[in-house]
Amino acid sequence: VGDEVDIGVDFHGRVPKPMAKRLVKALEPYEPFFVEEPVLPEHNDALPDIAAHTTTPIATGERMYSRWDFKEVFESGAVDVIQPDLSHAGGITEVKKIASMAEAYDVAVAPHCPLGPIALASCVQVDACSPNTLIQEQSLDIHYNETSDVLDYLADPDVFDYHEGYIEMPTDPGLGIEIDEETVRERAEHEVDWHNPVWHRDDGSVAEW
Repeated sequence: VGDEVDIGVDFHGRVPKPMAKRLVKALEPYEPFFVEEPVLPEHNDALPDIAAHTTTPIATGERMYSRWDFKEVFESGAVDVIQPDLSHAGGITEVKKIASMAEAYDVAVAPHCPLGPIALASCVQVDACSPNTLIQEQSLDIHYNETSDVLDYLADPDVFDYHEGYIEMPTDPGLGIEIDEETVRERAEHEVDWHNPVWHRDDGSVAEW
């Protein structure tokens, strides 16, 4: 992609600490935008050691659900970008509080949002009033939406019309979106498997999905 696109490398907590240290060092010459979730949250105490092996920004937080979960990583000084998910971390109010805490520690915010238009619209509201917002994740046109697009749920999908990686701030009341309720009712008639996929390694052991 040349110099026009920044690339974040998501470890998704799938590798142990010793391998994470080697990987962040090996990736450094390629100047990734950030390295995401090098270890799972239960191993956040390892983040300072991992960060010591690279100058690449470290991001984490999609599986952290309150200000108190984030307090530890702020105080460790090991994380440069936090990624709270509004659908899991208490919604607009709690994530705005988390973002304000992050600002005090000079930590950027990139809200996690691989979900639908309501979650994305909520994130955008937090982004707009958080000066330390770095980037907003979204899943429009992503591979796992091949059979249907999340914008199908909106009466006016143009509210998320991206140009050069940006959207205009919605100006309509509330979250700035209108739900197509008929589409929601239609989709509700279909059964959905909400379970996470289960991945296995070659030896049959269960892997972090």
